[in-house]
Amino acid sequence: MTQHPRLMSPLKLRAQTLRNRIVFGAHTANMSDQGMPGPRFGKYLLERALGGAAMVVAEPVPVHRTGVLTRGNFLHADDRVIPAFRTITDEVKEAGAVIIQQLYHVGAHGDSDLSFAPHWSPSGGPSYHDSDGSHAMTGAEVEELLEAHVAAAVRAKAAGFQGVEVWGAYHSLLDQFWTPWSNQRTDQWGGGLEGRTRFSRELIERVRRACGEEFIVGLAVSYSTAYEVTLGAEALCEILALHDRSGHVDYVTVGAGSYLEFESIIPPFTHAEKLTTPLTQQLKSVLKHAVVTSEAGVRTPENGEAIIASGLADLVSIVRGQIADPHLARKVAEGRAEDVRGCISCNQMCWGRRSRDYWISCLINPSAGREFEWGGDRFVASAAPKDVLVVGAGPAGLEAARVAAERGHRVELVEALPVVGGQFRLAGMQPRRGQILELMGWYERQFDKLGVRLRLNTFLDDQELADHPAEVVVVATGSLPDETGFQRWVPSEASLPGIEAGGVWSPEAVLRREARLGDAVVVYDEGSNWRGVGTAWALAEQGKKVTIVTPEAFVGKEISRTAADGVVRRRLGALGVRMLAEHCLVRWHGNGVTVRSFLTGEEEVIPASGLVMATTNRAFDPYPEAMSGKVMHRIGDCTAPRLAAYAFHEGRKLGLAI
Repeated sequence: MTQHPRLMSPLKLRAQTLRNRIVFGAHTANMSDQGMPGPRFGKYLLERALGGAAMVVAEPVPVHRTGVLTRGNFLHADDRVIPAFRTITDEVKEAGAVIIQQLYHVGAHGDSDLSFAPHWSPSGGPSYHDSDGSHAMTGAEVEELLEAHVAAAVRAKAAGFQGVEVWGAYHSLLDQFWTPWSNQRTDQWGGGLEGRTRFSRELIERVRRACGEEFIVGLAVSYSTAYEVTLGAEALCEILALHDRSGHVDYVTVGAGSYLEFESIIPPFTHAEKLTTPLTQQLKSVLKHAVVTSEAGVRTPENGEAIIASGLADLVSIVRGQIADPHLARKVAEGRAEDVRGCISCNQMCWGRRSRDYWISCLINPSAGREFEWGGDRFVASAAPKDVLVVGAGPAGLEAARVAAERGHRVELVEALPVVGGQFRLAGMQPRRGQILELMGWYERQFDKLGVRLRLNTFLDDQELADHPAEVVVVATGSLPDETGFQRWVPSEASLPGIEAGGVWSPEAVLRREARLGDAVVVYDEGSNWRGVGTAWALAEQGKKVTIVTPEAFVGKEISRTAADGVVRRRLGALGVRMLAEHCLVRWHGNGVTVRSFLTGEEEVIPASGLVMATTNRAFDPYPEAMSGKVMHRIGDCTAPRLAAYAFHEGRKLGLAI
């Protein structure tokens, strides 16, 4: 029986009854095949429907040639998508979910590299996506976009969607019309509240007429307090109350952030959770017809239950949480919330891949986007169960052991350390990264349920490995910090001059509290990612005087793809951390370090009692390539040090193949 009764209660929308209050909300999965929906996208949505989501809101579809934003967008204004989408909608509905299609136009914030068209906006303001200017629409062009939205809605209905969600969030086209700063028109589409909302009200009225009374119409908005010129809670309540009077809007989804404050749209672990409840609570007292969905930072079933039970919203959109565990809703309904694999809010493979225009996936759930290849996030029992030994309990070993056990293999997992997780666990000791530690706890619970034998504080030598009775051996021994101080942007130096003076440490040694650093620390962050940045943050919070040096153009360059770099730089700045970009290390002196600017060649000595080198690790594989009588596999960092996502991926892939 569920411990989340409010979250699991049904809700009626028009002619449809949602089986619970959990929405798999709209997001750009970027999974089209030359603009057509195919198996990758279809099975991705289906898995969340099979997993119990009540309503699935499919990827935003551009309604017009001037609104194309990503390479993976679906074709606009093209009826060829109808039968392809029909295949997807039929399967999702058969799985018990209501399926909606989001319709969008980004207004000024287009992407000329993809659209090769001017960005259409109310008043010709600049784009916050690619810095181009935009075209102030004529009256005829406003009418063209209205009809484009209606045509897209009619197309969605023909494709089997049970409704559409009109996108007014993140300072997109509708939001640009609503906001006085971006709508400076003097005709019927501007001026006061009536004029500024005329476009969206007319749009929704036409969609309702074209698609009928049983068709669900939602409206997506967002809430941001970063700039005075964007709409605040009071203004949004007034706007949405005006739309609500018609009775045509069935639900309002409230997200966070905007193109002006991108980091809150997909809030990383640096942010608080439940970001939109201050506005959803107000809307609940204002709207008479539409129900309210809270989105952004609703990560866990516990968050969802608290929001619904407290009357802060009627529905919750859990997107990344259902990317990480597509069966979240089903597990909650079955009273197994402890089995939900919780999202760690890293944004590395969801927004991180989308930001580079790839189809999205998930660091801790590598089946995301591969459901059509791997059979979803479900496991088929092996026809020939084997004895499997996994050596190393980092991300690769953890996932390989779990998946092999899910398939019925007899699995033993050995780890030299007293805890599971390897270096990934150490990352969980950086500020605000405790969700990683929660994931480690989840693995341990799954091992208990699956009968995986876990042996900690155990290092197997060659002979012990050879004598072990397992038929299959998985080597997942990870990597070790490089001890030479080699800098890849100073390739002429095989090691850091002066390293023999001592006082040079790895981030791992810092987080294990082995490093004796003193009060003034230089962190050399070659990768410009969390390994170095997070360590600098942790040291600064301990009260140390920290200087972070990176060869990259700015601190946190590689985490910019996760929308967290700005947050962490502001935090480092507030803690007094000095940040030196486009610099390398020349020499360590034991009590300071000489650095050199790549731009000017100037050198500077920075006094320091300790130096932390966040450089590329070295693979650690202590075993022979092959062993008689055993099938040997190697996965993760022991083959090549990389980000954790690739270790999880290789662990899952091997577990499915054994």
